Amino acid sequence: MKYRAVFIDWDDTLGDWRGSAEEAQRVLFDKHINPLLTAAGLVVPFKDYLAYYRAHNTELWERYAAGDITREYLHLDQFLNPVCHYLGIPTEAAGQDLINLCNGLGTDYIELTLDNSRLTPDAKEVVEYLAKKYILTIVSNGFVEMQYLKLRRSGLQPFVKHTVFSEEVGVMKPDPRIMEIAIARNEPDLPNLQPDEVVMIGDSFSSDIAGAVAAGIDTIWWVRPETIPTREQEEKATYVVHSLKEVMTIL
Repeated sequence: MKYRAVFIDWDDTLGDWRGSAEEAQRVLFDKHINPLLTAAGLVVPFKDYLAYYRAHNTELWERYAAGDITREYLHLDQFLNPVCHYLGIPTEAAGQDLINLCNGLGTDYIELTLDNSRLTPDAKEVVEYLAKKYILTIVSNGFVEMQYLKLRRSGLQPFVKHTVFSEEVGVMKPDPRIMEIAIARNEPDLPNLQPDEVVMIGDSFSSDIAGAVAAGIDTIWWVRPETIPTREQEEKATYVVHSLKEVMTIL
């Protein structure tokens, strides 16, 4: 058996974060954001708002990973920026009432996504299968208390030996040091574990795959339907699958 350990991403690999997040966004948009925009004489379709939010949120997480912004800034700006964008005002001009509203939306968003959290198709079957053959480690970016809650509520915790959450260890994917930390976590169970004895499973090329490649770890890249991979990306991944269940044919 080539591999001794399997590292797995959580959000949108095992946990359907994108789906639960969209449901939460719909609730907040209908209850708070759309009435605010409508009162300002604006008509903004939810799909347009969601597309803008996602693009801005991706940028925020990249800045957070680089250490350019704080967790508190991300919490507020993920909602303040889109609302101000549609209102046509700079975020610096936002009044305290609007700031308070957007801070509250950030808190409600966390609670709603956790309440609606669910697994991706085949995640339970795949994890149970892998746990019979390998020691499993979750390697995930995100706020630590949320990641632990999602794992506990998923029913998958009994199958996972180790967790490496970015906020807890102070390093975010794709920094290869987070993979090195994960290898070290496995040392008591798998003495002298080497990078070439590990495979990383994930859906994000820029985070999961690039980070593992930089650490000398093989990868299984789950290319989701909404992802359009480049040839260069496909060549860098050790394996490319189009469903999580395909992992069972590799490992």
